[in-house]
Amino acid sequence: MAAQSFLLAATATATTAALFAAPYSSARPFHSAHFVAGPGGAAAARALVVADASKKAVAVLKGTSEVEGVVTLTQDDDGPTTVNVRITGLTPGLHGFHLHEFGDTTNGCISTGPHFNPNNLTHGAPEDEVRHAGDLGNIVANAEGVAEATIVDTQIPLSGPNSVVGRAFVVHELEDDLGKGGHELSLSTGNAGGRLACGVVGLTPL
Repeated sequence: MAAQSFLLAATATATTAALFAAPYSSARPFHSAHFVAGPGGAAAARALVVADASKKAVAVLKGTSEVEGVVTLTQDDDGPTTVNVRITGLTPGLHGFHLHEFGDTTNGCISTGPHFNPNNLTHGAPEDEVRHAGDLGNIVANAEGVAEATIVDTQIPLSGPNSVVGRAFVVHELEDDLGKGGHELSLSTGNAGGRLACGVVGLTPL
């Protein structure tokens, strides 16, 4: 029994040391850990690590004009992702706001490619069953050109095979018709016009 207890403590200590020595990985982010003491004393405490499954990411949007902004994303466990948006320098009114497939801005916002669409569906509104995962509808700029919005969505996770980390947010020149405008671009882009500003999504500490 003493040998078994020693083995558990040694294994737990080695596992814990490896956990904290390993480099940070965006594929398996965790932002805090603490030990929980139990009936087994110190050895049991070393064997149990509780990880915080909350994740946070940020995209800083820049363009060729005065349009700029910050998008902050948070997700708890496997729940929906909350997106907080603040963009300035816009003309008053509605502007299409989407997540695009590529985190590439080497040729400006055009390098971000099409809307993020892992399920190969047509463009739609955020509440539609048939939509791109990156279809986040419109944001509204006030008379001062400032758009602030909070979006909660289940199709833009911060981890897993469809993670949005490394992809790009784009704010567009015109209103997104949500796939219902009858234009030849309605079912692909929402006919939202040019790309005013974009920013790549990156994980950050909580």
